[in-house]
Amino acid sequence: MAGEVGPRGSLVAQINVTPLVDVMLVLLIIFMVTAPIIQQGIQVDLPKVKAAAIQGKEEQFVVSITRDRRIYLNDTPMTADELTQKLTAIAQERPDREVYVRADQQVPYGDVIRMMAAIKASGIENVGMVTEMPDADADAPSRTHGN
Repeated sequence: MAGEVGPRGSLVAQINVTPLVDVMLVLLIIFMVTAPIIQQGIQVDLPKVKAAAIQGKEEQFVVSITRDRRIYLNDTPMTADELTQKLTAIAQERPDREVYVRADQQVPYGDVIRMMAAIKASGIENVGMVTEMPDADADAPSRTHGN
């Protein structure tokens, strides 16, 4: 601590908080820049629909299906059989767990439904779909009319 001489010659002990504030501001900027970059590791082009977000309190299980039909549980690549075994073990431990499906919009509808059926067959009843909100411009009515 730094000591300063007060008005009557006594020492006044004060903490200099300026370096602390500088460090905190730098950390704040770093976290603000990196937070949007941190996402699930698998790149999936999600369909865009209007829906409310689901609030989660515990670790979520997300099954991702990429454009080339690879299957991931969170960030771990798996085959369909491995996924079924893993989800069956999860369902035996906690049958009320929720699993979310993130499928690229280029994946055929039948493949997504088969994946959802496999999840349900493993004993997990709560299956949700992950989508993105559409752009505001996409919702605007088109002004071009053909006659």
